[in-house]
Amino acid sequence: MIDTYRGIRAAQLGMLVNAALAAIKLVAGITGNTYALVADAVESAADIVGSLVVWGGLAVAAQPADEDHPYGHGKAEAIAAAVVAVMLVGAAVGIALESIEGIVVPHAVPAPWTLAVLGGVIVVKWAMARRVKSIGVGIDSTAVRAEAWHHLSDAVTSAAAFTGIAVAIWGSRWFGGTWWASADDWAALLASGVIGVNGLLLLRPALGDLMDRMPGEEIVAPVRAAAERVEGVLAIEKLWVRKTGLVYEATAHVQAAPTMTLFEAHELGHRVQDAIHTAVPAVGLVTVHMEPFDEARSASS
Repeated sequence: MIDTYRGIRAAQLGMLVNAALAAIKLVAGITGNTYALVADAVESAADIVGSLVVWGGLAVAAQPADEDHPYGHGKAEAIAAAVVAVMLVGAAVGIALESIEGIVVPHAVPAPWTLAVLGGVIVVKWAMARRVKSIGVGIDSTAVRAEAWHHLSDAVTSAAAFTGIAVAIWGSRWFGGTWWASADDWAALLASGVIGVNGLLLLRPALGDLMDRMPGEEIVAPVRAAAERVEGVLAIEKLWVRKTGLVYEATAHVQAAPTMTLFEAHELGHRVQDAIHTAVPAVGLVTVHMEPFDEARSASS
């Protein structure tokens, strides 16, 4: 519950920051004659929706299992991560289309003071990305990590706009001509590609969680080792692990001596569960299925 609370607080902070930045960028973009800032403001407004999605997903995922959801509500966290990733891809497409329009249609050179606004935005969003990412890694939340990338993508688009506006201002002053005014649009177009790729990269682990994809050996290997160390366990025939919300679920087929009584096998199964919980606290539900030892089957598993 503490881990979920940290993730929700990160989403709430992101909402407040994005709301403030959206207002600042919108006013600066309109008065400073730069569409890049106006588009950035729209993206920050969309980021508020993303933070709401993460907040809601974590809140639902934290709910305990009930009669209708005996396995809990953990999938809500992966759904939230997938939604945020799709929003990133959508934002990238939107920025690309608006950038192309800005390149085609001539417009005035932005005001120089808008660079100061963008500089502040870049610092704030970069700091937010680092903070939220550390929380996401700490609680192993796909949704919170997606939220961190959302903050970073905003910093990337702001940095691209900063570069483009600077080129537009200095290029028009030093060399003249109307071509330089579209430099910020070219920079935004490049940034949209980076954001789109990051969105697709974030979508993969979210879909993996939804499809019950096995995690890496950093989780599976300690679970297997803990089970194998329990006295009386002769082999682990099968081991399945999946991520549900902020925890993992494991199912193990444990082979033991065929002469064991039902009571002894039951007690051994409980010891395996306890060993896995102790060795890998990130694992929540552990289901143990007891099997009679079969050397041929254990060798092939």
